[in-house]
Amino acid sequence: MIYLGLDLGTTTLGIAISDDLNIVHGLENFEFEKGNYKKARNHLREVIIKNNVYNLVIGFPIQLDGQIGKRGESVKRFVDDFSKENSDLNLNIYYQDERYSTLEAHERLKNSGLKENKINKIIDMYSAVVILEDFLKKHNN
Repeated sequence: MIYLGLDLGTTTLGIAISDDLNIVHGLENFEFEKGNYKKARNHLREVIIKNNVYNLVIGFPIQLDGQIGKRGESVKRFVDDFSKENSDLNLNIYYQDERYSTLEAHERLKNSGLKENKINKIIDMYSAVVILEDFLKKHNN
């Protein structure tokens, strides 16, 4: 089964995809104007249709104390709006705790020799990779 992983930011949507062997690849770091989540949702629909995806995993930002903050509420609104606008897609949507995903993605990219300015351009896509890998590890054991 193919899964799409997401890391939603205020101006970017990091997207990763798994293949039939559950190997995760970064797909893109989609940029949108701050607060223009409609543009991000429209783009997400195109990606889902293009890649024939039925399983969506979105990083859910839980605070270190386990509470759901403003970012978590924003992610919930994004998913709710997307689901209402795209009920025809028949998606399975999963939330994945994304605590430390950006840190892990940053470390991986830094260890691969990338410079900070390049890392900053693709960090959300690689955070989506980490989120999706964590989800698949958790659900395939």
